[in-house]
Amino acid sequence: MLLGIFDFHITAAKDRSWNLQCMIQKCAKSGLLSEGNACHAHILQSGLQLDILISNMLINMYCKCGTLGSARQVLEEMPQRSIISWNTIIGAYAQIKLAGQALSLFMKMRKEIIQVNEFTISSVLCACAAQCAIFECTQLHGLAVKTGILSNVYVGTALVDAYARCASMDDASRVFDILGEKTDVTWSTMVTGFVRNKLYEEALMFYRRTNMINIKQNNFTVSSVLSACASLAAFIEGKQVHAILCKVGLETGVYVSSSLLDMYARCGSIAEAYVVFSEHGDKNVVLWNTMLSGFSRHGRWRETIILFEKMQQSGLSPTEVTFVSLLSVCGHMGLVEEARKYFDLLGKDQYVPQTVIHYSCLVDALCRAGQIHDAYDLIKSMPFEATASMWGAFLAACRKYGNLELAEVAAKCLFDLEPTNAGNHILLSDAYAANKQWEDVARSRKTLKESEAKKEKGKSWIEIKDKVHTFMAAERGHPRVAEIYVELDELIKEIEKIGYKAQLEHDFHDVDGSRKEELLRQHSEKLAVTFGIMSLPSGAPIRIMKNLRICGDCHSFMKFVSKVIHREIVVRDVNRFHHFAHGHCSCRDFW
Repeated sequence: MLLGIFDFHITAAKDRSWNLQCMIQKCAKSGLLSEGNACHAHILQSGLQLDILISNMLINMYCKCGTLGSARQVLEEMPQRSIISWNTIIGAYAQIKLAGQALSLFMKMRKEIIQVNEFTISSVLCACAAQCAIFECTQLHGLAVKTGILSNVYVGTALVDAYARCASMDDASRVFDILGEKTDVTWSTMVTGFVRNKLYEEALMFYRRTNMINIKQNNFTVSSVLSACASLAAFIEGKQVHAILCKVGLETGVYVSSSLLDMYARCGSIAEAYVVFSEHGDKNVVLWNTMLSGFSRHGRWRETIILFEKMQQSGLSPTEVTFVSLLSVCGHMGLVEEARKYFDLLGKDQYVPQTVIHYSCLVDALCRAGQIHDAYDLIKSMPFEATASMWGAFLAACRKYGNLELAEVAAKCLFDLEPTNAGNHILLSDAYAANKQWEDVARSRKTLKESEAKKEKGKSWIEIKDKVHTFMAAERGHPRVAEIYVELDELIKEIEKIGYKAQLEHDFHDVDGSRKEELLRQHSEKLAVTFGIMSLPSGAPIRIMKNLRICGDCHSFMKFVSKVIHREIVVRDVNRFHHFAHGHCSCRDFW
């Protein structure tokens, strides 16, 4: 019994104080709140609360036990407080993301004219970072300079992290550059900051710098870099990071493995993703869900369903994310009844409630299968407000299946939800064009022009020898553009011999057939795959990334090209992966 020490008749004040200090330390280390309260009571009975050291230890004990209210009460009742008193409780509030209280205490501390130190500044910066409080960050930056603390590596790293979390990477970079001492954590903070702010190319460039000067690798850096590679579809760079992992012998925990798996899946290599998954021994729900998401994105519905069953057999319970993968793959592969089954199963599972994302997946599945009225009924009856993604899927389905009445209903909702998204106006315009209602097309285009909506330009990119080549429709800026168009013309002649014919219905301009054919020929994914054929070794798979949905004509083009060149073509569009081989696509022409 820890409190047995109080059974001794302690007469000397020094001995009593020493024993109490030992007791408080034990309570703090083991999280023994009841015993800690007893120590506090004994301190009050003995009149030792005036001892700053003992009061500071009490504050620390209460913070470690998670009772910050009691810690703050001790602080308030202290007749004299030291910097340790303030630092302990400010740090505790910052650690549990109660930034407002941490900042409030810091301001109170400053009024007492307590001299701050590196621990104070670091803790308050963490609080500012949690609240993205850029103004307070700049003030603390000035204070750190004024007090000469900025040179401290912990303060400098905390300031870099705070600026990065406040989306001010220019300020973060400036602080990083002036720091004399930098640890591997400082470098990792910069890489993570770039990735958090979606500056993926900058993150990779910065990571290369760490390798050039042999900065020690850590899991945070590697996970962030792999995330950047996944976002850019930088397959070669991702494989290089994997090789570095193996070379330095860095232990790949579940989160690094999950990032590695996700990188391979999002770069189009689902087979290598599965190897990473299979080789990891202790799999948690994050790893299972990442693999399920990868299979789902690649349209591997059988593998998705089998893996889901294996996940349940392993004893792990599915999560909301698990069912998103299941519903998504069913929708993309036209498996409507299976989607309904999993949606109903989700509703019966008391641990996983149906969310708006699950409803969105089911709406999408119904829309893709042409069950427009069922989708509309679901949107009207569900317990959530319909999201822009639901109405977007619904509008696209109305365009495809020629239901102009409901297309206009969906478009009206989308214009309210996303007034600056030009894609919605274009979808409605395309729906009119598909029905040859050119006056409505002109009116819709005029409305778009007069609005503040901005159209996202379609582009495709391909990685060749560590360099990313980007193509827009009707590209003219690439240094080898003339060769690409000549090669493309030859390629089209070859595939026309085996049955390819441009699908003019996928161009919605009011122009004649020959002009439509010319416009379709200039689509960015056709240029990218042609460049890949010209530049990659014979037999190597060609991986194309696209920021929009691949059109029907380009989809047909890719199938015929894969048959002629006898190699796999992988296209990642905004929705999913398409694997073209031997004249067929993994999506079975359902996307």
